[in-house]
Amino acid sequence: MSTSATDSLIQRLDAADAMPGAAELRTHSYELLHLPPGASVLDVGCGSGRAVAELAARGACPIGVDPDQRMLDVARTRWPALDFRSGSAQALPLPDESASGYRADKVFHEIADPAAALAEAERVLVPGGRIVLLDLDWDAVVVDSDDPATTRAIVHARADAITNPQAARGCRNMLLASGFRDVTVAGRLSIFTDERMLGLLTRLTEVAVANGELDRERTEAWLAEQTERAGSGRLMLAIPLFVAAATRP
Repeated sequence: MSTSATDSLIQRLDAADAMPGAAELRTHSYELLHLPPGASVLDVGCGSGRAVAELAARGACPIGVDPDQRMLDVARTRWPALDFRSGSAQALPLPDESASGYRADKVFHEIADPAAALAEAERVLVPGGRIVLLDLDWDAVVVDSDDPATTRAIVHARADAITNPQAARGCRNMLLASGFRDVTVAGRLSIFTDERMLGLLTRLTEVAVANGELDRERTEAWLAEQTERAGSGRLMLAIPLFVAAATRP
């Protein structure tokens, strides 16, 4: 990823972290890890490091892992006392059975082979260690519109551009298939009704045009409708998210 693209992503992640309910959801994911004081925990795909900092504040010994060097540079600047390492979900920079917890937030939809990533998670977790996966279901985003056909095309075009858009709904069964036990899953539905999400809707239309799914005139008309809805308080965007947790045998 280019530096400018990474910086743009960091801005979007920062904005998402500040959304209503985001802090509560992160806290819930930390609680699902069942970490004793001083336990080692991985935050895989740590980005600019907010979760790593919050885990450290809770008394854990977190390690942030990310494949993007620019992300790691920003994380180290923001949290210079914390441990950030280069690596990926498929190649973690830790020895066997060295972590009590593993957390991945909005990561598995970018992984073509989630079974390999879970095998790597199992490798680094101690027996009885906990894993928590959070992800969006990109193929089930809901947008209210007077043009449902265009809405479906836009949503599915964005989903088709993602490596594994249905990873969130499959996390429970992936964990079961990988041999994890005590598997649980819960759903969250984030609902947005104002103009804060127009940037996301704009990016959805850009993907549909770039992929050749829709022409620009049609997407611009759809976006104009959404902009009018946002201005009058009638925007309705719902994004489903699933939280799966399990224990390493």
